[in-house]
Amino acid sequence: MSETFYVVPVEQHNSLVVAAYAARQFNAEECQAAAKFSAYASWHGIRTHNAIKALHLDDHFGSKSQGCVPGAVIEKRETAFAASQIWNANKKLGQATAYAAMDEAITLADRYGIGQVSVDNAFHYLWGGGYVMEAAQKGYIAYTNCTAALAEVVPFMGKFPTLGTNPHSWGFPTTEAIGFPLVIDWATSVVAMGRVQQFQREGAQLPPDAAVDADGKMTTDPSKVAALSTFGKHKGYGLSIINEIVAALIGGSLPTIRSRWGQANGEKHTPVFYFQVIHPDAMSGNRFAKGRTQTENIKAVLEDIVGHGNDDCMLPGQVEANSAARSRQHDGLLFSAAEIAAFNEVAAQCGQEPWDQTKLKVVQ
Repeated sequence: MSETFYVVPVEQHNSLVVAAYAARQFNAEECQAAAKFSAYASWHGIRTHNAIKALHLDDHFGSKSQGCVPGAVIEKRETAFAASQIWNANKKLGQATAYAAMDEAITLADRYGIGQVSVDNAFHYLWGGGYVMEAAQKGYIAYTNCTAALAEVVPFMGKFPTLGTNPHSWGFPTTEAIGFPLVIDWATSVVAMGRVQQFQREGAQLPPDAAVDADGKMTTDPSKVAALSTFGKHKGYGLSIINEIVAALIGGSLPTIRSRWGQANGEKHTPVFYFQVIHPDAMSGNRFAKGRTQTENIKAVLEDIVGHGNDDCMLPGQVEANSAARSRQHDGLLFSAAEIAAFNEVAAQCGQEPWDQTKLKVVQ
């Protein structure tokens, strides 16, 4: 199905996003991190976690609530383990925190072969796939998970939402082998809440069994969604619990009171992040079949998976790579008319000129 998009130059997009965050009293580093991340997500076609979603989160759970503190300083706590770091983010903007944590994990991996950074007292970092993709483009194996800002997912065979969408994100350095980094990134719900919001903007229906209404009945109407369902039933449920246990080990608290600041005094109400980076050389046994190099071996394995007549198969990360190619082809970020309208609402809120839709390049 054809859809109409409008092309917005990256600089024009970033200028508005920086202004929007500056109006909320974020410092220059945080504003630049927010703009960079939103542009990166949009460049790769991630419409559920673009700047519209980021500002929506900040409105409801961030600097306009109690979940994010502009200009906060990260505290790095002492640890006995050389390849590990433990941070107290002090509610710093999630995108800035995540970029810093992934960079630190890369530094540790360069020295020790593997590095991990655990981040307590954090604010939502949006699309985890963006951080691991960038690390993979630099040549590393990267993983991150987080607990979402809000418990909005019903556990398998349950009735009440007690879990976040709790995503997992893996990135692998396969650009040399297949032309793009292999990225496996998913929420543990059938859809992310950002998808629900996107479908509501676009007037589209949700897939079956993705969400429930206020009465606990399945609904495909995004305007009636009260909670989400785990994907794969018990399988998504188990993966979601992994995030909660990792968070609990780091310092996270009860999932049902995250971002609910008036409840359970004495408990912590913030999300938790976990980052891990592995240097590929630290994993290599250097005994690949037929004398292949590590890269050649990866390519051979992936070709075997999508071979044997599996012509319609796509590798994880290929959709994002295709979106990046379209963005590169049109020299800008592609947004729908509804998204342009949402950005112009942001412009009005922070005293910026709206985007003139009639002057933007139109593509199908």
